Amino acid sequence: MQLGLRQTGALWRPEPAARSRYEELTMPLFRHGDHGSAVAEIRNILVSRGLLEAHHSNGFGNGSHGWTPPEAVFDDACDRAVRAFQQERGLIVDGIVGPATYRSLREASYQLGARVLLYRLSAPMVGDDVATLQNRLQNLGYYTGLVDGTFGDTTHTAVCLYQTEFGLSSDGICGPATLRSLERLGTRVTGGSPYAIRQQEHVRRSGPQLSGKRILIDPGSGGIHELSLRGDPDLESEILWDIGARLEGRMAAAGMETFLSHDGRGRPSDDERARVANLIDADLMISLRSAHYPNDRANGVASFYFGNSHGSFSTIGRDLAGFIQREIAARTPLTDCRTHERTWDVLRLTRMPVALIDLGYFTNPNDIEILRDPRWRDTIAEAILVAVKRLYLLGENDRPTGTYTFADLLAAEQPSR
Repeated sequence: MQLGLRQTGALWRPEPAARSRYEELTMPLFRHGDHGSAVAEIRNILVSRGLLEAHHSNGFGNGSHGWTPPEAVFDDACDRAVRAFQQERGLIVDGIVGPATYRSLREASYQLGARVLLYRLSAPMVGDDVATLQNRLQNLGYYTGLVDGTFGDTTHTAVCLYQTEFGLSSDGICGPATLRSLERLGTRVTGGSPYAIRQQEHVRRSGPQLSGKRILIDPGSGGIHELSLRGDPDLESEILWDIGARLEGRMAAAGMETFLSHDGRGRPSDDERARVANLIDADLMISLRSAHYPNDRANGVASFYFGNSHGSFSTIGRDLAGFIQREIAARTPLTDCRTHERTWDVLRLTRMPVALIDLGYFTNPNDIEILRDPRWRDTIAEAILVAVKRLYLLGENDRPTGTYTFADLLAAEQPSR
């Protein structure tokens, strides 16, 4: 198995995402019962989105004198609004405003026209205004990427093309003149997402054989979630890495080229893992994780793919996650918790289709016992490989879920090797 970008024996290490990592480690968490200016900002954004009723202060009182105005209190209504927002945006629904939820709230506060949009390499502009711009350019046939709300080089190129064809200064900056031009054109309806069509065509052209496909395997790290500290975080990492190693062995036997997102000696953030995937230009990324929940009765396997509230999602990521979910559920005793769309960084920041699999709950004794058994870990690895094969078969020469074996797969690969 290759680590990072190791192609000639030297270990490649990704540059640390210092800013995002620093913010993740230092930003306070806001939850029910908190108050202050940050809570007031959170409430204001929720009010602007229609998720929370506005409070109107009478102008008297001061938090420093023992009274806090209601618009600065994280009360029951605010807790419900935060959970509704998290559900809407594909975030973990826990009612806690941490780095991911706060970032998403800030992104949701930007409406198209509120600021000038432009491409910044070091710190790309992110927000709902960018997503709206991408949607409009996509409907006009200029933007062919994923509507992800990030003003990257693809969005910059699309703006330049639009400006050139409509007699504007082709600088890639979406300012008042470009916005007025877009408003005058209005909305047009197109035949579907160019990004989804391009993804599907790439899979079709690559053929049904697995040989030569580049896959990034992304084992999770134990001890990151606060609930995993109650158990054995080392065991959690060992099991996820063991499943990754078993998957890599089977992929290698099928002629696939495999990489690891990290070397296992640290706990890289999701954006660091995504950066590695983009640098090696993998065809697919498979993230292996474990789930946690305060109630130890929560159990089962679930799969996730990128999808957002703007109606944009990874078509191939959805298909891959669905195949993996059905194969694991059919072959193991793990409860089928189905597939879901999410906006997590490891799904959002990658340029290739990604499936993230929660392989059972490490807070559930029965799930842990299943994952401790090497035979079930073998079964899970085989299920994931078969699911990848199904993705590239495009429904041809397919077999019922749970019946396609590793031997069958190798036999199908034999003619091309």
